[in-house]
Amino acid sequence: MNLRQMEVFRAVMAAGGVNSAAQMLHVTPPAISKVLAQAAKASGLVLFERVKGRLVPTPEARQLYAEIEQLWRGVEKVRDVSRELAEPARTTLRLACSASLAPYMVSRTVAKLYERFARLQCRVQVFPPDTLNQALLEGSMHIGAALEPHDHPSLATVKAYQCGLACVMPSDHPLAKRKLVRPVDLAGQRVISSPEAVPFGQTLKRAFGPAAEQMHRDFEVTSSNSACWFAQAGVGVAVVDQVTIAGGVLAGLQVRPFQSSEKLTVRILRNRDRPMSVAERAFADAFDQVWRTMRTT
Repeated sequence: MNLRQMEVFRAVMAAGGVNSAAQMLHVTPPAISKVLAQAAKASGLVLFERVKGRLVPTPEARQLYAEIEQLWRGVEKVRDVSRELAEPARTTLRLACSASLAPYMVSRTVAKLYERFARLQCRVQVFPPDTLNQALLEGSMHIGAALEPHDHPSLATVKAYQCGLACVMPSDHPLAKRKLVRPVDLAGQRVISSPEAVPFGQTLKRAFGPAAEQMHRDFEVTSSNSACWFAQAGVGVAVVDQVTIAGGVLAGLQVRPFQSSEKLTVRILRNRDRPMSVAERAFADAFDQVWRTMRTT
């Protein structure tokens, strides 16, 4: 007898008849009768006899039922464990992320995760690209959300996205009246820049093009988050990646699209040698949902 045959036989014994067993298993009575006949054939036993229109279990059936009841406790335990693994009440997620992704994308994604996993044990740490890779490779972090990550053969991309650039400035800045800021519009402006020795600095160099010669680029920071803080204080105008300013998380700043063909890559990364857990897959799915929201705001 296979497990399905045992399940049907057990239901008939517990319910006391075919019709009641059919209701218990949410199938039709003919389906129960068919499987019951298969169970009798597979076991080589006469399991029931009809007495005055009722199915009466034979002594062999009663003895078999006692054994199946013991077995079924193990089957139910396997089912319970599988459900807990699919929707764990308490699970752990160690997440590495780039600084630009933390204020909006990652924070909103983690909030979504807690809607599903109320007892999630989550640890988030902000890393620069090289260190983020190393954390995933050595296993101290389970999954990574990175802006412009460095490629590594042992890291796999779970999801990838493209984002452009945005210009941020205080509300009273003249450029705040524009719907789109072009590189030439920054002529004569103090532009909070990034060192050309870092990848984002190279991105800005290409985005500004020849217009950079007319900008005042005498102030540099190493992250888009920092650039926004200084723009908020009135130090100058900043051009940053769109994910840094997603959702309007910095009060008092006006955000305008920056005209450029430059695109930055955001990736969800994992170690190729380490299969993803349910919580890690849920993070990737939730990040995707938040990304679509960010793109429409």
